[in-house]
Amino acid sequence: MALFKITFKRSGTTNGVKYEKGMSVEVASSSSNPVLSNGGQDVRDAFLRIHGIDLKKANTLSTTYLEVKKIN
Repeated sequence: MALFKITFKRSGTTNGVKYEKGMSVEVASSSSNPVLSNGGQDVRDAFLRIHGIDLKKANTLSTTYLEVKKIN
């Protein structure tokens, strides 16, 4: 299982949800891209828990908005 850092590439507001460039979470996953795996549920849960941002409501749960880096 690898650890990934998922970070917003840019700031914005979508559907009343505000997000800032640089906001990030760390997620452990056995897949090569946790944003695309299992509908991104682990990433969505982490952003909701840490930043209070619902990525699905903001329609930002994609690699267009999020940068994925493998930490180890």
